[in-house]
Amino acid sequence: MRKPVPGLCPICGDRLFVTKLHCHRCATSIEGNFEPCRFCSLSPEHKVFLEVFVKCRGNIKEVEKELGISYPTVRNRLDGALAAMGFGAEGSGTQADPSARRKEVLDALSRGEINADDAVKLLRTLR
Repeated sequence: MRKPVPGLCPICGDRLFVTKLHCHRCATSIEGNFEPCRFCSLSPEHKVFLEVFVKCRGNIKEVEKELGISYPTVRNRLDGALAAMGFGAEGSGTQADPSARRKEVLDALSRGEINADDAVKLLRTLR
């Protein structure tokens, strides 16, 4: 049974990098410093949300039904996943005003739309 690749350090929470790749079939190993994909550093909650989002082809109404959550919650989770992947909220106006974005993150946390770990990650992106 293969385990998912951790994207964040369990000690400090910073991004992890891949330093060795190995083929189980032919036993070839490659060592170096490899950049993991953006999805590797997502929390399990973000990964599940994005899987549902893609399965529903981005149809927010379908995501609402599938997850049993409201439209604003879908939007907040999508924004949270995008921020965790390093994409800003272009066009939303929140990128220009970090204090407003911090308030949005804390409001989402208080409503239970994101967990404390996700809130910390989002707040760190606003530094």
